[in-house]
Amino acid sequence: MWVLLGIISSFFLGIYDLFKKTALANNAVMPVLFLASLTSALIFLPLILVSSGARPDQAEALWYVHPVSGREHLLIFLKSLLVATSWVLSYFALRHLPITIVTPIRASSPLWTLVGALIIFGERLTPLQWLGITVTIVSYYLFSLAGGREGINFQKNKWVLFIFLATIAGAGSGLYDKFLISNIERMSVQAWFSIYLIPVLLIPTVIVWHQNRNKNIPFFWKPVIPLIGITLTLSDYSYFYALSFEDSLISILAVLRRSSVLISFTAGAFLFREINLTRKSLVLAGILIGVFFIILGS
Repeated sequence: MWVLLGIISSFFLGIYDLFKKTALANNAVMPVLFLASLTSALIFLPLILVSSGARPDQAEALWYVHPVSGREHLLIFLKSLLVATSWVLSYFALRHLPITIVTPIRASSPLWTLVGALIIFGERLTPLQWLGITVTIVSYYLFSLAGGREGINFQKNKWVLFIFLATIAGAGSGLYDKFLISNIERMSVQAWFSIYLIPVLLIPTVIVWHQNRNKNIPFFWKPVIPLIGITLTLSDYSYFYALSFEDSLISILAVLRRSSVLISFTAGAFLFREINLTRKSLVLAGILIGVFFIILGS
């Protein structure tokens, strides 16, 4: 069941990436991110209010948001900070880079999840995992060559650095999610995390964009913006539901979730008419093969 939920989460995440790229085209980053997150918060706010007055027999309903303690609120708030960091970096990168550059880098998230497990939990690599890491690193080198054909220097381009840092922060969030879902009810995590994102994102929106809006790229409302929040909510709901199963494996779910790259890369390549698709496709295949070896060796 949790594997199917991981696949469903992957599908909505791929659509979410396409909506992001569409909304960010010739548009200001921070207002788009803030309004998309506000959409998610508005979905969960009524559920929190209804749950507070629900009958005891409704506590097992899929929509029910369980009460959380002050300590648990703090833990969820820390997740909001981590996710906000990842999102701000990734949105700016996606605003300035082709989606066929961004999505393969994001697909390597399971690699960084494994690195985090090595550092935090003291795990050791198997030969297949070493092979997977080697294949992924070689693929990144080839990817930098493909990006160079579009005038993108992987060593000097700050937006490439942004998407790498966003990917590492996202992997850290994945490790943290497993801890949270093991200790806090999943709907409570998703609901309050969505609420806390609003004040967390409001500050950089005011500081980075609003105060300098005359100098920055202007913001234009697009109907696709709330769809970003809706598809992400559906993706995260499936993902957190999958994590709530005792036998679920975060390493497998990380790969399933990042297979969304197949949707966003393929559809984005045709929708945005990007170039060097053959080379990028081969590199993407190399990254996915590397990730497959990492999981196979787990």
